[in-house]
Amino acid sequence: MIVELSHRITEGMTTYPGVPGPTLGTHLSRQDSRKVYAPGTEFEIGVITLAANTGTYLDTPHHRYAGGHDLSQVPLSRLADLPGLLVAASGGGREVVLDTALDVRGRAVLIHTGWDRHFGTDAYFRDHPYLAPESAAWLAEQGAALVGIDSLNIDDTPPHGERPAHTILLGAGIPLVEHLTGLSALPGEGFRFHAAPPMIAGMGTFPVRAYAVVP
Repeated sequence: MIVELSHRITEGMTTYPGVPGPTLGTHLSRQDSRKVYAPGTEFEIGVITLAANTGTYLDTPHHRYAGGHDLSQVPLSRLADLPGLLVAASGGGREVVLDTALDVRGRAVLIHTGWDRHFGTDAYFRDHPYLAPESAAWLAEQGAALVGIDSLNIDDTPPHGERPAHTILLGAGIPLVEHLTGLSALPGEGFRFHAAPPMIAGMGTFPVRAYAVVP
């Protein structure tokens, strides 16, 4: 079974406050293409302008660090066909603290908060769940392959702009996937996770089609 874990990207959508929504257009319309191709043959070539942080997206180390690996440099072994581990947030608070008895080495650790139920509403942008800095440090120490969350940000988003989870995890070379959705459909483990972006040199973040394969 394949489980969809990405939000749909639509014209003008807001993923994060202050980040412009995407605009869609046409480079070559079907009507104009009729002048180029044989009779009865037509195509459309679309154009999209979007900020890299749109929809469900991947953060590479280059997003945080100028010398970090970018989208073209992170190996596929850190992005695709990863053994997955689903971690459910508990306790009812905003800060998610992970159980240090978990086996996370080499796994895609997906943090299920349920916050994706607010996506597309103003509530999504306020008081969202986030990963505790000490848990981010523990994930880095234990060698997680990738970390994802179904919330606005893996960090708290206070006005002073501190981002400890990004700093720790990306500093350790661990890619992040934010704005996941549909994690409730996954088992605790035994699935394979995929979230590979295009190989774009010089960029640190880009939307992905994240999904899981469940036996």
